Amino acid sequence: MAMSAAATQSFLLNNKTTRQNYQTLKAATHIAAFPSTHVHPTTTLTSTYKSMSISCSAAASTTTTPLQTPPSTSSDRVFNFAAGPATLPENVLQKAQADLVNWRGSGMSVMEMSHRGKEFLSIIQKAESDLRTLLNISDEYAVLFLQGGATTQFAAIPLNICSPDDAVDYIVTGSWGDKAYKEAAKYSKPNVIWSGKSEKYTKIPNFDSLVQNPDAKYLHICANETIHGVEFKNYPTPLNEKTILVADMSSNFCSKPVDVSKFGIIYAGAQKNVGPSGVTIVIIRKNLIGNAQESTPVMLDYKIHAENNSLYNTPPCYGIYMCGLVFEDLLDQGGLVEVEKKNQKKAQILYDAIDSSNGFYRCPVEKSVRSLMNVPFTLAKPELEAEFVKTAAGEKMVQLKGHRSVGGMRASIYNAMPLAGVEKLVAFMKEFQAKHG
Repeated sequence: MAMSAAATQSFLLNNKTTRQNYQTLKAATHIAAFPSTHVHPTTTLTSTYKSMSISCSAAASTTTTPLQTPPSTSSDRVFNFAAGPATLPENVLQKAQADLVNWRGSGMSVMEMSHRGKEFLSIIQKAESDLRTLLNISDEYAVLFLQGGATTQFAAIPLNICSPDDAVDYIVTGSWGDKAYKEAAKYSKPNVIWSGKSEKYTKIPNFDSLVQNPDAKYLHICANETIHGVEFKNYPTPLNEKTILVADMSSNFCSKPVDVSKFGIIYAGAQKNVGPSGVTIVIIRKNLIGNAQESTPVMLDYKIHAENNSLYNTPPCYGIYMCGLVFEDLLDQGGLVEVEKKNQKKAQILYDAIDSSNGFYRCPVEKSVRSLMNVPFTLAKPELEAEFVKTAAGEKMVQLKGHRSVGGMRASIYNAMPLAGVEKLVAFMKEFQAKHG
């Protein structure tokens, strides 16, 4: 016997078991209809559901009315000051959204493509070409799109460049340089020729005072320390012309022009300036490839990846695609010279606000080496820091809490952070000081 839809729904929802199932179905339908919505435990979302009819018949069929995803607008987005994964250009996200289901008429999402198919090959080849244009990378260098984060390169570099008994030099200007040094000790003989630890990583050394090992295979630096906010404004020259300069550029990659020819290896995690997490980019001079230690795992051997054009195994396809969109966007902005000007302006506004606060806000980093990307600061009254972070979040400025190892606050203002975000933060800082100063 058939029942009307209204009567059936009334009957079902008055049944305890079915009522629970209905709520589950309702929640699942919401999730399916809003796949791009990130639900934070402390976030309250207000959604409008279309009516859903449940009918009971001999065939026991269930039909639902598809829910439509409301278009996202800029007003929906926060200013995200996270250190990484970090904010991405909104126009890049919108372009990816438009092509999400059907990339350029291929009938597939990039997430569904074979990494050996012609569609993805065109994506990765263009991404590499655009990156070469951005950084003026010559044919003497290979560009590799890898996985494992920059941290994996802490081991891969000595494994590929050294024998276990080879000496290598490290300049340690922060936590990441220190981690790289400690990992290298497993596969080579590293020596710290300078460390800023005793001064809480707030400086970069005078290069002329460095005592380098003339036999070192490489000199390693971290070009920008994400946690402590110190950045190399120029780069040291290895003592021996056979010693190569190696740089972890994860948190300032593609934020300014760099003379790649000065380096043997540049490596960077993508998730700060050029894409989502999951992609690691290695730029390596080709004559350094092919000398890996015998024990080097195949996935850490640069020769394997170079010979296979970063396609030895399935790469992080969608992440590489997103990096490619970011490279396009950076070129559209006029290249890295123009990008650096924007970054300098943003950083200057924020540092000026800190320095003109009469000590209410403090940045511990020596002014000459302050990062354009990561700005750490503290309050003269540390007990107010939690309130600062919480109140800022209420004003749609999130992830301002400093790294757990140093405390305080940190504003990461990567390429994709708009000037409006920094201006809003500075205005908030002044209001907070007026209230609590």
